[in-house]
Amino acid sequence: MSTVQRDKQPKGNGKAPPFQIRITPELKAQFEEAAKAQGMSLGNWFKNLGREELKKLGIEPKG
Repeated sequence: MSTVQRDKQPKGNGKAPPFQIRITPELKAQFEEAAKAQGMSLGNWFKNLGREELKKLGIEPKG
């Protein structure tokens, strides 16, 4: 059994508010498969994806 990679970013003063999106079950399943293949949770997979895209735009991620 593998361990899911957790976010290594410093913690703030509390939990961040939830971010909700609507996607098809099929697309969610593909996202979950990709996240699992990289050994991380779906939430962390999205955070990493977003950070990478910000860096491509020349923007330093802040969290």
